[in-house]
Amino acid sequence: MQSLNRIKLRRKRLCQFVLTAFCVFNVLSFAGAYVLTHFSSPNAWILGLPRPTSAKLPTDIGLAYTTQRIPIGQAEWLEIWFMPAQPLESKGTVLLFPGNAGSKAKQLLAPAQAFHRLGYDALLVDFRGVGGSSGNTTTLGVREAKDVAVAASYAQRSNLKRPIVLYGVSVGSVAILKAIAHENVNPDAAILELPFARLLDTVRSRVRAVRLPKFPIAELVVFWGSIQHGFNGFTHNPVTYASRVKCPTLLLHGKLDQWTTEAEIKQILQNLRGFKQLIIFPHAGHDLLVTVDREQWARSVNQFLKQIWRVN
Repeated sequence: MQSLNRIKLRRKRLCQFVLTAFCVFNVLSFAGAYVLTHFSSPNAWILGLPRPTSAKLPTDIGLAYTTQRIPIGQAEWLEIWFMPAQPLESKGTVLLFPGNAGSKAKQLLAPAQAFHRLGYDALLVDFRGVGGSSGNTTTLGVREAKDVAVAASYAQRSNLKRPIVLYGVSVGSVAILKAIAHENVNPDAAILELPFARLLDTVRSRVRAVRLPKFPIAELVVFWGSIQHGFNGFTHNPVTYASRVKCPTLLLHGKLDQWTTEAEIKQILQNLRGFKQLIIFPHAGHDLLVTVDREQWARSVNQFLKQIWRVN
């Protein structure tokens, strides 16, 4: 009888442990998903990433610009900077989109300056939630794809100089891929820097980096993020979007990228259906590549653009 009671007690304790662990994992994952997709102002009580701002201006690097707001419905907007290529005659227009927790001031001035030197007008875009745009959340490329579509439509309505090239960093690249696949965006070319292949895999890599068990935390973070923002994060896979991209595309990747492997980048490359190139920066990680090797970046981008315009 005592032996039977001990077995029942052990089972009860095991069940309590499993239930407690389940609750703890879910609470941590819910909070993690919230923090990773919400921005907060410096004095706000709510948890979240620091909201990216526009502390630096194009004039700080000697470039003239104008600021515009593109309305989205009644209460939302995108803030953009337009930097003309003057006094050079423009070769076209590049629309630039930042990565996660980035803004046009934080991540796009350096590549915009490089495009400017190549003779292109530059239109720098803040996704909703960052910089001068409305909102305080990010969806890691899901809603941002609609922002890409809004900016592309603005460029078309404004008769900006063609060809139109879309350039994105990290989540910006993911948003471009999704916008082309699902939002009927049809650029003349795309330059995609540091995209991830699958949302679940990139969350796993970040969970691993803080030495927590990938399973089930990564799955729970994606699940709760999906619930919080109303989309299925398990199907948010740029490697799948790539199969619907027919425009000429240049992929830029850092060989030492800790979040996305070279094999994953090559899967995206394989699925692209149009003219495509992959350039790997041997000494770069998940960094703004133009700041790691400006010469290789400018040479690669310039050769790609010259080649596709010559072919077309």
